[in-house]
Amino acid sequence: MSSKRLLFNAMYRLGITPWDEHPLAPRLLELIEGDAALPPGTALDIGCGTGDSSIYLARHGWKVTGVDFVPRALDKARAKAAAKRAAVDFAHADATRLRADGVGTDFGLIVDNGCLHGMSDDDRDAYVREVTAVAAPGARLLIVAVTPGSFPVRGIAQADVEQRFGRDWELLSTGHDQGLSVNDRFDARSYLFARRS
Repeated sequence: MSSKRLLFNAMYRLGITPWDEHPLAPRLLELIEGDAALPPGTALDIGCGTGDSSIYLARHGWKVTGVDFVPRALDKARAKAAAKRAAVDFAHADATRLRADGVGTDFGLIVDNGCLHGMSDDDRDAYVREVTAVAAPGARLLIVAVTPGSFPVRGIAQADVEQRFGRDWELLSTGHDQGLSVNDRFDARSYLFARRS
């Protein structure tokens, strides 16, 4: 088991999950309920944690698959979804191995609220390949990530995000997004992409 998996498993076991129960990303709310809201379809929530975004999407008519590599997080997500009567398929999967882990394909919306920004360069390369492979043509990809130096994870710079996705995805918008922040302690940015056909 990788050191990152061990760390996250230990943090969930100890209840040290500062990212849990944060407000939903404002850009996600806009995509689902705004003036130009996307019509419900299939969605993939990468690094879903305890399922807040997955449950939100399901309650707005989306067929959602939420994936995480921490079993305890998925157990909590399933309990939350059951309590809220939200139908979500939660799956134990790694964001760098989505196809091998059998999460499905042709997702019209892919959401990442804090997964990519903690990865190594090699894992980021694999993540981009896997996300691109499971996305439907024209799919939307929403990434919310902290910038380098603003939180005790690596963070990811805007130029890095744009460079990694530039070949197969078109950047539609980017901006500050405090949806990840519990008390405005760090800088988060959102990136909305469309999959090129």
